[in-house]
Amino acid sequence: MKLRSARRPAAAVVALALAAAAALASTVGAGSAAAATVPVGLGGYSDSRPAGTAGPANSDGAPVTPKVTARMAGQAVPTNDWWSSLVYQRYAGNPYSENMYGHPLTYKAVAAGLEVGYPTTPTITPDGRQYDYTHTRDLTLGVAGLDSPDTKVDGWSDWTVTPYWADGAHTFSATIGHGLPYVYAHATGGAAQVTTAGTPTVFASQGNVLGITVAGHHYGLFAPTGTSWSVNGTTLSAALGSKDYYSVAVLPTPADLDLYRGYAYSFVTGTRADWSYQAAAATLTTSYTVTTAPQEGTRTGTLLALYPHQWQAATDPLTGLGYVSPRGPMKVREGSGFTTVQSVGGVLPSLPDTGAYDRAALGALVRQEADAADPFAGATDTYWTGKALGRLAQLVPIADQLGDTAARDKLLGLIKGKLQTWFRGTGSPGFSYDAVWKTLIGYPASYGTDAELNDHHFHYGYFVQAAATVARYDSAWAADSAWGGMVKLLAKDAANADRTDTRFPLLRNFDVYAGHSWASGHAGFAAGNNQESSSESLDFSSGLILYGSATGDTTLRDLGIYLYTTEANAVEQYWFDADRANFPAAFGHDTVGMVWGSGAAYSTWWTAAPGMIHGINVLPVTGGSLYLGRRQDEIRANLAELKAGNGGVFTDWRDLLWEFQALADPAAAKAAWDAGNAGYTPEEGESRAHTYHWIYNLATLGTLDPTTTADTPTAAVFANGATRTHVAHNYTTAARTVRFSDGYTLTVPARSTASERGTTPDGGTGGPTGSPSPSPSPSPSQSTSPSPSPSSSPSVPPTTGSTFHLQPGGVLTTAYGSGATADQLPSADGGNHDGTPYRAKVYEVRNLNGTPKPGAATDFDLYLDAGSAVGLGQQVRISYDLTGDGTFERVETYRYFATDPVAGWERYSGATAGLAAATGTLGTLDHGTVRVEVWPAIGNAPAQLRVGATQGQGSASVLRIPFT
Repeated sequence: MKLRSARRPAAAVVALALAAAAALASTVGAGSAAAATVPVGLGGYSDSRPAGTAGPANSDGAPVTPKVTARMAGQAVPTNDWWSSLVYQRYAGNPYSENMYGHPLTYKAVAAGLEVGYPTTPTITPDGRQYDYTHTRDLTLGVAGLDSPDTKVDGWSDWTVTPYWADGAHTFSATIGHGLPYVYAHATGGAAQVTTAGTPTVFASQGNVLGITVAGHHYGLFAPTGTSWSVNGTTLSAALGSKDYYSVAVLPTPADLDLYRGYAYSFVTGTRADWSYQAAAATLTTSYTVTTAPQEGTRTGTLLALYPHQWQAATDPLTGLGYVSPRGPMKVREGSGFTTVQSVGGVLPSLPDTGAYDRAALGALVRQEADAADPFAGATDTYWTGKALGRLAQLVPIADQLGDTAARDKLLGLIKGKLQTWFRGTGSPGFSYDAVWKTLIGYPASYGTDAELNDHHFHYGYFVQAAATVARYDSAWAADSAWGGMVKLLAKDAANADRTDTRFPLLRNFDVYAGHSWASGHAGFAAGNNQESSSESLDFSSGLILYGSATGDTTLRDLGIYLYTTEANAVEQYWFDADRANFPAAFGHDTVGMVWGSGAAYSTWWTAAPGMIHGINVLPVTGGSLYLGRRQDEIRANLAELKAGNGGVFTDWRDLLWEFQALADPAAAKAAWDAGNAGYTPEEGESRAHTYHWIYNLATLGTLDPTTTADTPTAAVFANGATRTHVAHNYTTAARTVRFSDGYTLTVPARSTASERGTTPDGGTGGPTGSPSPSPSPSPSQSTSPSPSPSSSPSVPPTTGSTFHLQPGGVLTTAYGSGATADQLPSADGGNHDGTPYRAKVYEVRNLNGTPKPGAATDFDLYLDAGSAVGLGQQVRISYDLTGDGTFERVETYRYFATDPVAGWERYSGATAGLAAATGTLGTLDHGTVRVEVWPAIGNAPAQLRVGATQGQGSASVLRIPFT
């Protein structure tokens, strides 16, 4: 049977028969007659799951509850973490844990205490597809005589956990964590005991401090002052007397014993990550703070091992010490924490409309999707519904750019309808809250989102992205009091950042120290936890950026920026090994399909097809995928490896791979699309329309310039040879000026995308900064403004002339066009927008010099055609920025022009229309800017504006300004 699935997430290894049994057995306690809907805005969720459905269960299908001590009962337990097998018992016969990978140390809970290892030599599978630094016991830490029936969790912090053992006569606990070379132990009922996997070599014996080497790894053992370690074969013990603590540390070398002794009694009691986004500098600052408590003496602080994505961005000095890890070399910081500063790259809600595609053909492809008999392709569960929502959402801005408001609005209606069905709070489909595990589960579930708590960020990310598209065009729908409250609740399930909100654990899927997310809810694998589709995780976080921006929720936006920026850097290092420094030298792949706690694999859960192994970390392709284009060398290497192992061609998921290729070599991707687009099957979350739009836009825009940032997270810069394009989206209800780090400024109208394309002078230095232009009134809909010419520096000869022709792409020039065409003017959607720009087409010329003509006035000829539509009126506003600083000193709004319902061009002129309103006065143009905005003032259908006419063609749309 051919799998329909684009991916098989973390639960896929469970046999189908076993999964069926689990689903049946775990229906105990499912929805009952007493089930109630908890209202959230216009929707809500159920307080119990639908009858006959599964909740969190073990591999036998029996329901499970969190394994916590009494003092932690009722807390929002972290799932989907590196240590989740401690708290989520996946296998009935193992009440302790599976292997856990803290890095640099590895762990496993057993009856006698905690196994500890430090694997430094990777193993590579015989087929060469996977490398592992598998947990191998060097030591077992505990208390003499301990034989606990289970292990429970007695506490946790942002990247540590404290497992707890008790057998009636003894207790033992051990705080362990990411980046901690120490294990901090508390023991009662007997002597501290450490057993070794082999006879240890003692290199230092100093009473309460012991230095040993086991299997080539060096450890320091630190008992309370006044006690002494004894060595009896493989058993090391120290009578604790009235004390209850000891610690063990893995040492880089035996010579480091004294340094580690200095912090051995400064126990880590808490860890915390805090982040902040600096918009003006386009940076993300993350502080990693460790709280310590001295068990003796007064020493505080500790030694922390940083992952590559951390030490590359750290602002604090590091020691010269280091460790081996599956993520590459770790470097050691001495102190109470450290800070990283990362550059924030932008995301876009969609690419701007710059492609030289066949607009009619593109429109037909969009309508094909919108008019499909079943636009959701039979999707019923959270994953496939999400994929379908994502596919349709990517088509909405394309339809809008094409002026096809009917298709745009139909797509929006489909998305809203589906989201509202899931958000209504009753039955299935819908979401139910599990009060035991503190999680929101969508039913019908898929791939273990219910019985294993897998993949919530993957699935819910599609819902958030689709909702962000709706919010872009309909802010009222996204209000918290409407449907936005449920969108935010889904986001909170996977990424709750509010430490006071006890309904969900902190950042369920995201590991703040590892820098990326985990997919499995229980981490019940010998290789630890895993994540396959890193790109679907980035889809979730970019969705938070867009939804937070669209709704004005800067807290949610900034959370998205933190997750997106941090994980993008981690993915670059640990999935793509972009620096060629982290994968083992003997591992013969430049990329991996999935990352494990113990290593990584060139594979997926469901197939060994190379195209899908590479493509699983690309899909879905959206304006949030731009991070993939930061390392174009890696894209080329990635695709070269794919082709080398796949007969020199792309086979599976060709559309995704063409889109990926377009981020590094858009000309080659365009050639591949042109040659092969007639004979491929789109990936289930993709459409021909979006792939065509993506590739052809990048063929014009070029590749991402990752070195240029902006003071908004929804902006990007592209370079095509010497031609640079600055793009930004403005979600607010007022125009704003976006400032780029290369000195360029771009004024973006309210609720619009703007782009400026051209060869910037002086190696990319843009025009002068300035104040925002006057703000149009809020609009319930949003358009993409065309791409005016770029701002120029004063060293470039200014433009002169008084008659400017409207050209395609939002350009005003003194020259005639190369051939008449039409720009689509959207519908007014039945509203009255007289005097207020609504989804306006914008045309602009910059770097103008001139002096006003006494007694002269602005004039224009615009040629419009409404076809057979009745009751339409188009309106124009002309604005003058005299110095090019972003402030428009003179703004003139003309009365709208009522078009007739007869096909053919009609002349809308300034002389006959007359001024409706004007502000400010004219003055000398000194490298100034003139802007024309044309929009639908009234009516319920689109119209056309004639642009680009050649000399002699007639009916040329022109602007005449009163300057010499």
